[in-house]
Amino acid sequence: MNTNPLHTNSLIHESSPYLLQHAHNPVNWNSWNQKVLKKAKKNNQPLLISIGYAACHWCHVMEHECFEDEEVAQVMNQHFVNIKIDREERPDVDHIYMDALQMMTGSGGWPLNIIALPDGRPFWGATYVRKQDWIKVLEQLATLYKTDPEKVTDYAENLAKGLLSINLIPPPKKREMITKEALKGAVSNWSQYFDTFLGGYKRAPKFMMPVNLDFLLHYGTLFQDEKITAYVHITLTRMAYGGIFDHLGGGFSRYSVDTKWHVPHFEKMLYDNAQLVSLYAKAYGATGNFLYKEVVKETISFAAKELLSPEGGFYSSLDADSLDAAGKLKEGAFYIWTKADLEKILEEDFTLFKDYYNINSYGFWEEEAYVLIRDASDEEIALKHQLQVEDLRTRISNCKKRLLIERELRPRPRLDDKILTSWNALMIKGLAEAYRYLGNPDYLAMAKNTANFIEKNVLHKDGHLFHNHKEGVSTIEGFLEDYAMLIDAYITLYEVTFEESWLKKSKALMDHCLTHFLEKDSGLFYFISDDQEVMVRRSVETSDNVIPASNSVMAHCLFRLSGYYGEANYHGHFEKMIIHMRESILENTNSHAHWLHIPLFQLFPFKEVVITGKAYLEFASTIRKCYLPNILLAGTEKTETLGLFENRIYEEKTQIYVCENGACQLPISSPEAALPLL
Repeated sequence: MNTNPLHTNSLIHESSPYLLQHAHNPVNWNSWNQKVLKKAKKNNQPLLISIGYAACHWCHVMEHECFEDEEVAQVMNQHFVNIKIDREERPDVDHIYMDALQMMTGSGGWPLNIIALPDGRPFWGATYVRKQDWIKVLEQLATLYKTDPEKVTDYAENLAKGLLSINLIPPPKKREMITKEALKGAVSNWSQYFDTFLGGYKRAPKFMMPVNLDFLLHYGTLFQDEKITAYVHITLTRMAYGGIFDHLGGGFSRYSVDTKWHVPHFEKMLYDNAQLVSLYAKAYGATGNFLYKEVVKETISFAAKELLSPEGGFYSSLDADSLDAAGKLKEGAFYIWTKADLEKILEEDFTLFKDYYNINSYGFWEEEAYVLIRDASDEEIALKHQLQVEDLRTRISNCKKRLLIERELRPRPRLDDKILTSWNALMIKGLAEAYRYLGNPDYLAMAKNTANFIEKNVLHKDGHLFHNHKEGVSTIEGFLEDYAMLIDAYITLYEVTFEESWLKKSKALMDHCLTHFLEKDSGLFYFISDDQEVMVRRSVETSDNVIPASNSVMAHCLFRLSGYYGEANYHGHFEKMIIHMRESILENTNSHAHWLHIPLFQLFPFKEVVITGKAYLEFASTIRKCYLPNILLAGTEKTETLGLFENRIYEEKTQIYVCENGACQLPISSPEAALPLL
C-alpha cells in the first residue's frame, strides 16, 4: 500500500473498496452525490461517469492504463466533472447507464464509461478503452460539447426518450393466465440453446444462472419432463465437477471462460454462492445426491470462512487477482497448481489425486498451471483404483487438507468488505434452505444471526431499509431489490421455523413497498422509492438475470404472503403484476425465469400445509426435507394468530391439514401419510 501518495481525491472519504482503490488517482474523482451534480449544472460541465466494481478485472486494467496516468488525468480534469461509481452500491444508476450503453453500442459490460450532460442525460458510452484512444475521444467530445452544444443536447434528449420508452412494459393484449401449452412451448423454444452434454448453454463463456436452473427444476418436477430434469442435473453435476467450483476451499467463481466449466473468471461473488446454496439444497431434497449435499456444505463453509464479518453480515466478494510467486497481480494465482507442486505435496497420493482432478491435458490451463476439474464420479474412480468409495473420499479429503495448508501461505485475493442488504438477504434464504433440506441447525443459526445483523444495522424503525453497511455506517437508501429479497428471506425463515415474527416483519416491509414503490397502473414496482432523487428516469426492473429481477421477487412474495394474510389483497396485487408481464414472459422466456414459477403455482395444485399440535415441528421436519415446490407451510402448537389456524387446533393431538384454494381434506395424523398428497 502506498503510504505517501502523490495524489488524493474526494473518494478517500468513501467506504466502498472499489472507490477507495481510485482515491489516489490523479483524476479528480467524485462519488455520485447531489452536491457534485448540482455543481456540474451550475458550471455547465459535462459529466464523465465511470462505473465498475471491486472484482472486475478490466476495471483494474483501465484504472492502471488510464486513471493512474497523469496525461489522461489532465484531459479528464480539464474538461469534465469526473464521477466514479461502484455499481454494487448504486444499481439504480448502473441500470440507467447500462441501458444507455446498450442502446448506443448494442452491447454492455464493465468498466462502463459514460459522458453525459450536466443533468445526467448520456450522449456517449463505451466499456474498456485504451489510453491513447481514451484521450482522443475525450478531447473530441469536449470540443463538440463546446462548439456544437445543440447537437449534443438533441442527441441526449432523444436517447433519454429511448431510455424512458424501453423501461415501459406495454399493457397486455390478453388479460389471461399463461396456459400449460404456452408454457411448454416457451420452454421448448428455450431448450434449443441448452448444452445437454456439459450443461449450461451451447456457448462460452458459461454463466451458472441459478435463477434459470431453479425454475427448470420446478418445471421438470411438475411436468414430469425427464429431458428438462436431466438437463438440470447434468448442469449441476458439471458445474460441481468444474474448475468453476473451488474444490479445496469451496464456493463458486463467477463464470467459466470455456464450455466445460473449467477455467473460471476467478472472482467469487456472494450473490452467486448464496443462490447456488439454495439451488443445490433443493436439488439434494429432490434426489438425495451426495454430490449436491457436499457442494452445499463446502459453499457455506467458504462463505463463513471468507465472507462472514464478525458482526454477522456477509461481505460482497473476493477479487479474481492475487499476487503470484513473482509478486505480480495475476488472475487465479491463489487457486492454480503446477504438477511439480502437487507431486511434492501429495507424494504417494499424487497418482490417485491426478486421476480424480485431471492433472493431465484435460485439466491443463496455461504456463504449467492446472485448474482442478473432475470428469468422473466417485464410484468410477474408486472402481479404477480398486478402492471402496468411502476410502476414496477419505484419501481425497486428506489430499485437499494438505493442499489447503499450502494454499493458505499464498497472498490472498483482495476482499470487497462492503455489506449489501439484498445480497445478504439472498444468503439468509440460502442458509435457511440448506437447513430445510440438510437439517444442520448451524445453518439456521447463521441465517438468524445475519437476519438480526440486518435488522440491527440497516432496518429503521420507520420501516425503511439502507442498501449498504460498512464499519457501523450505512449511507445509501434501500432499493426495491433490498426490500424484495429481505421479504423473501423472512418468509423462508418462517417456513423453516414457524416463528411468526418473521412473517410479521415480511408483511411490514411489503406494506412499506406498496406505499412507497408501487406504480399503480401496471401493479409493478419502481426500483427507487418515492422519496429518492430521480435522475433520467425512475426505473422498473423486470428482467431476470444472474439475480432475479426485484419485481419478480415481489410477485413471489405477494403470492406467498397472500396465503398467510388473505385479508390483505396481496393476491390481487400479484395477479395484476403477472397479467401485465404475460407477453414479456412468453416472448423472452430465458430473461423471465423467476417469473415463470408463478404460472406453475397457478397451473398445478398448490397446497397449503397447516400443522398444529405438540409435535408440529417434528412433523414439519419430515415434510420439509422433500422437494415440494408447490406448497406453503404453516405450523403452531396452540396459537391462533393466523387465519390458517382457525378451528384447526386440538391440544391432545398433532394434525396436518392439506388445503387447496381454501378447501381442506380431512386432517392427517402423520407426515408419512401426508406426503403422497403433496
